[in-house]
Amino acid sequence: MNLSRRQALALGGAVVTVSLVPIDFAMAASDEATKEAINAFTGGADIADGGVKLTTPEIAENGNTVPISVSAPGAVSIMIIATRNPNPGVVTFNFGAMAKPAAATRIRLAGTQNVIAVAKMADGTFRKTSNAVKVTIGGCGG
Repeated sequence: MNLSRRQALALGGAVVTVSLVPIDFAMAASDEATKEAINAFTGGADIADGGVKLTTPEIAENGNTVPISVSAPGAVSIMIIATRNPNPGVVTFNFGAMAKPAAATRIRLAGTQNVIAVAKMADGTFRKTSNAVKVTIGGCGG
């Protein structure tokens, strides 16, 4: 089969276009799943920015084990969300009356994405923050 330059460029453009379509659907699905996870945690309440400290690496060499730490003075629980994971709700920490509202763990990230921390405060309000993490090797089968 002999392709002219014009045909080769058209074919290459079609391949690129088709390959991008599933990514858009996947992003839309993960955005919806992220919103659902946050709404389930907050009950649809308004969320203010700030008041939560989230520490993540800027670049994670391996998405299988990404260290994070989170704290929010006055929080009774904190939810960690990975926006592009198959299941965005990674973990929820609940703190008793005598506990320091802080935690550290390692999480799996499917690829480069935002990690969001949403804290429920003792007065019933919600606060959040987020960090972008660049992942070189995905950890959720991706």
